[in-house]
Amino acid sequence: MRTTPRLLVAAATATALAACSGGGAVDGAPGGSGVRDPYFPKAGNGGYDIGHYDLTLAYDPDDRHLTGTAAITARATQDLSAFNLDLKGLDVEEVTVEGRDARFNRAGQELTVRPADELDDGETFRVTVRYSGEPVTITDPDDSEEGWLPTADGAVGLGQPTGSMAWFPGSHHPSDKATYDLRVTVPEGLGAVSNGELTGESTHGGRTTSTWHVGEPMASHVVTVAVGEWETERFTTDAGLPVHTAVDPRQAGASREVLGRIPEVMEWAVENFGPYPFSSTGAIVDRVADAGYALETQNRPYFPGAPDTVLLVHELAHQWYGNSVSPETWRDMWLNEGFATYAEWLWQEDQGGDTAQETFDALYDGTYYDDADANASIWAFPPAEPPDAEHISASPVYQRGAMVLHKIRQAVGDEAFPGLLRGWAAEHRHGNAATEDFTAYVEKSAPDEDFTAIWEDWLYGDGRPDSP
Repeated sequence: MRTTPRLLVAAATATALAACSGGGAVDGAPGGSGVRDPYFPKAGNGGYDIGHYDLTLAYDPDDRHLTGTAAITARATQDLSAFNLDLKGLDVEEVTVEGRDARFNRAGQELTVRPADELDDGETFRVTVRYSGEPVTITDPDDSEEGWLPTADGAVGLGQPTGSMAWFPGSHHPSDKATYDLRVTVPEGLGAVSNGELTGESTHGGRTTSTWHVGEPMASHVVTVAVGEWETERFTTDAGLPVHTAVDPRQAGASREVLGRIPEVMEWAVENFGPYPFSSTGAIVDRVADAGYALETQNRPYFPGAPDTVLLVHELAHQWYGNSVSPETWRDMWLNEGFATYAEWLWQEDQGGDTAQETFDALYDGTYYDDADANASIWAFPPAEPPDAEHISASPVYQRGAMVLHKIRQAVGDEAFPGLLRGWAAEHRHGNAATEDFTAYVEKSAPDEDFTAIWEDWLYGDGRPDSP
């Protein structure tokens, strides 16, 4: 058979395309730009799972300049011709995949990467992003600020719910957890405190570098780097758990007593919630004006100013409920805040204060707060169904979420309830869970009880239930 000129051209074109695609036709497809969270649909990314972040950062507070290299190890969950990373602001200078230059482009918070060779389903790969610039502060739908927040003597990275994309690229949704190594360099005289374990610290040429390792899975919204002047203390609890605290010198006196109770709180928490899920604990205490809220950053919660004991209990309880057992989506936020709020009630009860029943009754009767609007706000929406992103941290998620747990305690009894709390933390240790997982777990744990009214009236029901 003769070969015509047209066939020769077609054959040459096919050969060129094969060469450009690494030796074969492109079979993969781009990964999703977001995991379609009901409130933050662009958060996270599809087509791969991240296993580890290796972050090298340098920050100069004087000009607020951050230089970073993020080396991310991930596994493709489909054949990938391209994939996305979440990154808000900053200038991307270079991206490589498996050591080869990759094409990339930016659109909003999406950094789209096109590797030189497509990635096969199941393949483990390493993407490295070099970037720099002045990190942005992100304003949440509820008007709170997160991301990279400048402080009086440095900065702090706070990520809930999406702020971590302001200072490192990644898949920023709680459903994609990973381990971390962080290497942070700052001017001499300042320190950088992060999650996990401090594995090294050195000063050369007027710069101090601290390295931190997180060996347990961590959602990106509870990653932190706090840069500033610190008084640090390291000790262990009676059970041998390392405690690492870092306190702004101006808050040292006010913080000393409450931070000294960390071993006591941890012993109480282990008794109530089960084995501690991480390798160390502690706290970071910054100046009062440096951030507008405390956050349950993994291993050591962040506080703007010295906390009281109840707030310390709340944030340490999150290490079980929120950090180890993380929400499947941001709709499941009550599984974080309802549990941590109920931990407050249990602590006060065990310390001789109001019982959990008395707290529940005051909330139901509308006498808990001095302000009538605050009392009414508890019934604004069901804790399992915030109406939008603006309300995922509103009062019903916290207080009415805790009331759901108290109703379950009433149903199963005081003897069975602690085992239910411990079992939930154990069943989803270092994982993610949705509200549907929790209701199924409760029903499985107490098969003789009927929880229908609790789910319908307290968890999903509108307004104040007719009876407490």
